[in-house]
Amino acid sequence: MKLRPRLVYLALALTMSASAVFTSCDEVNDIIQDTGLTNEEVIQGLKSALTVGTDTSVSVLSVVDGYYGDDLVKILLPDEAAAIIKNISKVPGGTALVESTIKAINRSAEDAAIEAKPIFIDAITGITITDGFAILNGDSNAATTYLRGKTETNLTAAFTPKISASLNKTLVGNISAESAYKDLINAYNTASLNGVLFAKIETNSLTEHTTKKALSGLFLKVADEELKIRTDVTHRVNDILKKVFGEE
Repeated sequence: MKLRPRLVYLALALTMSASAVFTSCDEVNDIIQDTGLTNEEVIQGLKSALTVGTDTSVSVLSVVDGYYGDDLVKILLPDEAAAIIKNISKVPGGTALVESTIKAINRSAEDAAIEAKPIFIDAITGITITDGFAILNGDSNAATTYLRGKTETNLTAAFTPKISASLNKTLVGNISAESAYKDLINAYNTASLNGVLFAKIETNSLTEHTTKKALSGLFLKVADEELKIRTDVTHRVNDILKKVFGEE
C-alpha cells in the first residue's frame, strides 16, 4: 500500500512529460506551417548560409593580419614549443625569434586560407542534411557545427598540403615559417647545450598544428557569420536566405 502514492506520482509525472512532448511537437508543426517552407527550401537556405559564411570568412582571414591580427584565431606555437617559452630568457634573441616565427606561421595560414574556399564549397554542396528544420531551429551555430562534424576530417586531408606549401614559402623576410621554426628550435637546443641544461626538442609538428588551428579559426568565423545571418537581415544577401531566415 505504501507504494501506491509513488506509483500515482510517477504516472502523473509521465503524463505531464508526454503532454509537454506533444505540445512541443505541436508547436514545431505550427512553426513549420506558419513559415510555409518545405524541408528542401530550408536545406537550400542552410547551405546558402554556409556558403556565404565560408566565403566571407575566407575573405577576412586570407588578407594580411587576418589571423595574426585577430587574437581569437591567431595561431601560436605548437605544444612542443612550450619548453621554449618557459626558458625563453635563456635563448639569445629568443623573444624576437618566437614572435617572428609566430608571425611567419600566421602569414602561412593567411596565404593558404584562400585555398580553403573551393574545398569548403565542395564540402557544403556534398553534405546531406535530412532534417533542415532541426538545424534551422537549433543553436545559433547549428549549421556550422553540423558542417564541421560532417566534413572536418576530409577538409583536414585536403587543406594539409595547402598549409604545408604555404609554410615553406618565404612570406616573412627571406625565410619561410618552416625555416623560422627550425631556427628557433636550433637556437633553443644550442642554448640548452643539446639537452644538458634543459630538455632538447626533437619534434616538429608545424604542418599538423597549423592546419588544425587554421581550420578551427575558419570554423569560428563561419559560426560568427551564421549568427549574423540568423540575427541581422542585412546579412541575408540572397532570396533564399531572406525566405528561410526572414526579411525583417
